[in-house]
Amino acid sequence: MRIDAVTLFPEWLLEIERYGVVGRGLREQRLSLAAWNPRDYTDHPTRRVDDRPYGGGPGMVMQSAPLVATLDAIAAQRGDNERAPVLLMSPQGERFDQRWAERLAVGPGFIVVCGRYEGIDQRFIDTHVDAEISAGDMVLSGGELPAMMIIDAVARLVSGVLGDDRSAAEDSFANAILDHPHYTRPPSDTVGDVPEVLLSGDHARIERWREKQALGRTWLRRPDLLDEIDLSARQRTLLAEFVAEYGREPQDK
Repeated sequence: MRIDAVTLFPEWLLEIERYGVVGRGLREQRLSLAAWNPRDYTDHPTRRVDDRPYGGGPGMVMQSAPLVATLDAIAAQRGDNERAPVLLMSPQGERFDQRWAERLAVGPGFIVVCGRYEGIDQRFIDTHVDAEISAGDMVLSGGELPAMMIIDAVARLVSGVLGDDRSAAEDSFANAILDHPHYTRPPSDTVGDVPEVLLSGDHARIERWREKQALGRTWLRRPDLLDEIDLSARQRTLLAEFVAEYGREPQDK
């Protein structure tokens, strides 16, 4: 998988190569990441890539031509038979979630455009962007941080990036269900005890407990996620047990 990022701060975005499992995956070439600065593709003598907005108003707007030229350079280097989708980080876009990560992880890679200033010329968006993606209902100074978030989320799903591929399958939001609680040594300390079932060595009991806790957490914290899936008879039984044990309604009810 190849990921290309269009950014005015390539050195900052490429810091992701230095840390954690995603950095290791990049260093081991399980996927690749390239950062492209549109200042390298402008005809302006001062490498300027923005100008004042038509109609007046605050801030500056990124110009279309340098961005188009950057995408042309990326396309020439990729040479893919299957065109990589172009994503624009934008607070006006569709909210990124695990389903987005899963779709991107099985494709040929993608190109992410990190905006800056007041915005990007709409003509570029209309003609070259396949999807606008948001990290949440907030406004940041630029698209680099959300882009790094997307790169991390997708890279984790690429085979071999995590030490154990089962880790991704058991993460929160896998199958629209939050993750179960995790514990480690010692079995007892000043902040409490590890649940007895996890010390039992009975793998069937442990698996059942974890599944029940995951369903229960989802019911408590994100009941909206349960509306998106058709629970099996086993899951309905486990959730009913959790609700009976917990004894109160979810937080948003």
